[in-house]
Amino acid sequence: MGQCQTCFHLSAEPTCEICRNQERSNGQICVVADSRDLLALERTREFSGRYHVLGGLISPMDGIGPDLLQISSLVKRVAADNVEEVILALTPSVEGDTTSLYVARLLKPFTRVSRIAYGLPVGSELEYADDVTLSRALEGRRDVD
Repeated sequence: MGQCQTCFHLSAEPTCEICRNQERSNGQICVVADSRDLLALERTREFSGRYHVLGGLISPMDGIGPDLLQISSLVKRVAADNVEEVILALTPSVEGDTTSLYVARLLKPFTRVSRIAYGLPVGSELEYADDVTLSRALEGRRDVD
């Protein structure tokens, strides 16, 4: 199994099923750390836009910098497409906050950037959150300052 060439979600084909779906909105991109988080959000059936999988979070202590993640491809994608909003759905942790701030600074010149609400406990993982909590977190998102 490989990765989608557009969003970097797991896919057996060059373009994943979500990116091929013409009924999904191109105006919103939800940014997640990995495919497990994407699948958790998909379970809620609340989000009808597109996704972008970073492949992890910025973590200097672990030697993971922005250049090892799919951040530059996200910036190119947002700059090239007519994206109205980027929703950062990253784990509420030091690494998640660092990554969110870094990505938001890069994307603000191009589009609105918001972050899911903190309906999730700090330090928890999105993949383990229940559907109602994830739905409320998406609904309560706010702009990143």
